[in-house]
Amino acid sequence: MPLQVIVGAQWGDEGKGRIVDWFAGRADYSARYNGGDNAGHTVTVGKQIFKLHLIPSGIIHPQIVAVLGNGMVINPRTLFDEVETLKKAGVSAAPERMHISYAAHLITPAHQALDKALEAARGKGNIGTTGRGIGPAYTDKATRHGVRLADMLNPDFCERIGDHVADTNRTLKMLAAAELDPAAVCDEYRGYAERLKPYISDVSIELDAAIKAGRVILVEGAQGTLLDVDFGTYPFVTSSSTTAPGALTGLGLGLEAASDAQVIGVVKAFQTRVGSGPFPTEVSGDLALRLRGSGSNPWDEYGTTTGRPRRVGWLDGVLLRYAVRINGISELAVTKLDILSGLEIVRLCTTYKRDGKTLADLEFGPADLGPYEPVYEELPGWKEDVSGVRRWADLPPAAQAYLERLSGIAGVPIRLVSVGAEREQLVVKE
Repeated sequence: MPLQVIVGAQWGDEGKGRIVDWFAGRADYSARYNGGDNAGHTVTVGKQIFKLHLIPSGIIHPQIVAVLGNGMVINPRTLFDEVETLKKAGVSAAPERMHISYAAHLITPAHQALDKALEAARGKGNIGTTGRGIGPAYTDKATRHGVRLADMLNPDFCERIGDHVADTNRTLKMLAAAELDPAAVCDEYRGYAERLKPYISDVSIELDAAIKAGRVILVEGAQGTLLDVDFGTYPFVTSSSTTAPGALTGLGLGLEAASDAQVIGVVKAFQTRVGSGPFPTEVSGDLALRLRGSGSNPWDEYGTTTGRPRRVGWLDGVLLRYAVRINGISELAVTKLDILSGLEIVRLCTTYKRDGKTLADLEFGPADLGPYEPVYEELPGWKEDVSGVRRWADLPPAAQAYLERLSGIAGVPIRLVSVGAEREQLVVKE
């Protein structure tokens, strides 16, 4: 299919990076359509670990052209840190290989300062943002006060940045937060403007031409379905559209592009989330420590971007069915099956109970999950180490049964199963 969209089917952190990496080997473009550097994709290639927050992780493959779409908000400092990191690893992110939409919005130090000040002002009611300025940047975009990459091409760019910082300072002052020096921000971003000019283009035209020429465009979703600003666990969500339909508006593609699209949902073999918000199947104690890991290797459950320990629990089939419907997912990629090895029993949430009634699906989306009590199926676990398995037939029968039940609950087939952090630790189910 010319358009392949990979989305997280949970609260993000599903291990999309390694799934993107597998599909990228067969693609021509790798594109991001939403979010900013609050997202992180990790790909392990041999002894090299790539942790990318803005640049599409498909760029690791030499034939790929990376695209950052108009739906993104971009911190130039983070972007160029990643460019340098890739360069040191022998991966080029030069303008010939990476194109950024003129309509993407900039994140500035003013956005970051405001993000932290607002979160502090919320006190115990904080949302759990990363403090990276994502929300304020999208707020400026929606209220038509944003600064876009196209503005960097104009001679009055520094004046626009100065006005933006001055406006934010008024809000920071009301929040009793430290104000910023507009001149210092202007000087920093004038330098970024010179470096970014060769990257800025109309990626909508480029991607439309690529699809018509039969090129394969791999689209990387950031975060996950349950963090979508409309369809997630609102208000404990991100500030952009994380679902597959958002790929069209976030890259400037028309509905015709969706007619030949394939949507792959990435789901962990269990459930995790970072930050505040409801989590019906969350577990604690020794089981939580077992699922999370110690943080001693990149496969453990600590945020790629924040480093925060993730909350963990059993896989929620009700929310998975919801994600399949909202995204139009046609197949699943299941990650971290190896983490469940050694458990005597594994559990799957199949329905909820509320007010004495059993519910197979959500009544009004996942915004209010508090009253819902998960109903579980228990399946036998497996003791075998699956990290060396590469064929479906070689998985333990109990592991196969667990995956088949997961697929049955979701209503779509499983295509890939990840059994470790390394690039080659994948089982392809034909």
